Amino acid sequence: MGKAGRLTETATLMRERPAAPGPSGTECLRVMSLNVAHGRKLAAQQVFVRRHKFHANLCDVAAVLRREAPHVVALQEADGPSFWSGDFHHVEKLADLAGYEHHFWGEHNGKAFGRRRISVGTAILSRLPLHSPRSVAFPRFPLRGSKGFVSALLPVPAAPGGAVHVVSVHLDFLRKPARRQQILTMVDELAHSKEPLIILGDLNCWWRRRDDAIHLLVNELGVQPCLPEARDLATFPARRPRLRLDWILLSPALRFGRYEVIADRVSDHLGVIAEVLVNPAA
Repeated sequence: MGKAGRLTETATLMRERPAAPGPSGTECLRVMSLNVAHGRKLAAQQVFVRRHKFHANLCDVAAVLRREAPHVVALQEADGPSFWSGDFHHVEKLADLAGYEHHFWGEHNGKAFGRRRISVGTAILSRLPLHSPRSVAFPRFPLRGSKGFVSALLPVPAAPGGAVHVVSVHLDFLRKPARRQQILTMVDELAHSKEPLIILGDLNCWWRRRDDAIHLLVNELGVQPCLPEARDLATFPARRPRLRLDWILLSPALRFGRYEVIADRVSDHLGVIAEVLVNPAA
């Protein structure tokens, strides 16, 4: 069996492994990342979606969250009230529908067109309290707006320092230099974190491009992905996934248990979910 075959077999075994116990003491933390695509589901552009459909689409997302029951969810392309996506706050709606008591959203791209406004950002939903939440917007690019990340500390008693530092990030989709500059901004903000990092998000790059931003992120912050060479963990486009754009990366003090791509097509990206455990060697 070749290397690619071994990786595929390992990925399958990890998906079949029974779920670890829930976080009464947060020994196992279930985390999930999903680009919700402004609530448009599989539509090509949100401006052509009727208002009532955004509510229905987010109900479908919430159903997946309730079924998978992650403790923490990182969202990208998550809208505040925006004329092109129903004029209501998508993150607040999802938190209510899926039963997440704690949530934090950061606006990274806000524009007004007369009385109309768009408001886009990233978010964290959590069943655990969010401490010291922060929002960082990356520099704006002409015609493409800005992206960014939000972060917060979550209490995990077994982790070094009794907490983990969770980050939800969205990187530029078009240019590698832009993504690398955004990663350097993340390094400036996160390199001195005393708590182990869990970075989740749409990185818009894949492992086989050795000069792309994910390798810079790994090298500078010391985080690691799960099975980076695996070929059956693609997340985009949802109809026929070919590219692994959505990632979960962990500091060495943490390790992966179960890891999988979720098949539900509630966005143009597929979601990823992992069970995170404290590394005994830490």
